[in-house]
Amino acid sequence: MNLNAINPSNYQQQLEQKQQEMRHIFNDFDMPELETFASDPEHYRMRAEFRVWHEGDDLFYIMFDKELNERVRTDQFLPASKLINQVMPALIAAIKDKPTLRFKLFQVDFLSTLSGEILVSMLYHRQLDEQWLTEAKELKELLNNDFKLDIIGRARKQKHLLDKDWVVEELEVDGQKLIYQQIENSFTQPNAKVATHMLEWAIDATRNSTGDLLELYCGNGNFSLALAKNFDRVLATELAKPSVHAAQYNIEANNIDNVTIIRMSAEDFTEAMEGKREFNRLKGIDLKGYNCNTILVDPPRAGLDPDTVELVRKYNKIVYISCNPDTLKENLESLSSTHKVTRFALFDQFPYTHHMEAGVILEAK
Repeated sequence: MNLNAINPSNYQQQLEQKQQEMRHIFNDFDMPELETFASDPEHYRMRAEFRVWHEGDDLFYIMFDKELNERVRTDQFLPASKLINQVMPALIAAIKDKPTLRFKLFQVDFLSTLSGEILVSMLYHRQLDEQWLTEAKELKELLNNDFKLDIIGRARKQKHLLDKDWVVEELEVDGQKLIYQQIENSFTQPNAKVATHMLEWAIDATRNSTGDLLELYCGNGNFSLALAKNFDRVLATELAKPSVHAAQYNIEANNIDNVTIIRMSAEDFTEAMEGKREFNRLKGIDLKGYNCNTILVDPPRAGLDPDTVELVRKYNKIVYISCNPDTLKENLESLSSTHKVTRFALFDQFPYTHHMEAGVILEAK
């Protein structure tokens, strides 16, 4: 990130530039009007990580400005949530005079929530011992006078939990409170308010749906749980074990009984659906018993592989969330022969950067 580009007074201008670029990327397609969901211009990131710089007795956070190729002292960080900005100086003040806690500390990662919980991961270039654990517990007790906070200590082949390695987020989505467990180092949407817009957009686009929903790349059940009320059942797949565990937690926490999560890759699931291979983890699940008219995909930056594109095109309605408009464009070149884009959205998850999150609804011709 170019730190000099972070200027809330210029936010609307940079958003308009993204709108123009998004329209240009898909200029060759018959696209509907672009729906745009803006971010807050500041304090929008629920996650942030900082290097720690030691200078004599002083200790402070830094970030590397890649465009300027230099490190920048970062006592506060405008894009980060207000909670992260509150904890940043409190943590430094608490450990500055604690040799055990600051020795070889090189990075601090923060994971915060709108619900007021925050997780602090402290990364070290040394092994952590019992003295570190003792002082870290005292640090947590001190900081919990003002914050709802957990601490993790990490070093090479070490991970010390003082309590837990996750936070619980609560989002108001389409008039409903949804609870999401978010685990350290697992993928979660970084911009909680824009993520809420994404969920509400997907809910609106699938209202009055019939049958079941199939979701690939479901993560911690972010979309699965929000959309469950629009479908008879939801069948979702995710490969990452921590995300699957979080999804199961979230299903129970939200008292949702029509969502099933399968731990497998989208590629393997495609082969299972086409009858090319059998998988033990699918035993007891009647895939043919599902009546999935709608499929939701939120793939990584590489987009959908050719086999998954062929699977996806078999569904009447496709909800495609993309973190890379270029690979979305490539996939649309294949899907446009059988489907028409009926809704088109830009979600500004990452203000002041070139990154754009897109959403399209495709319906069979």
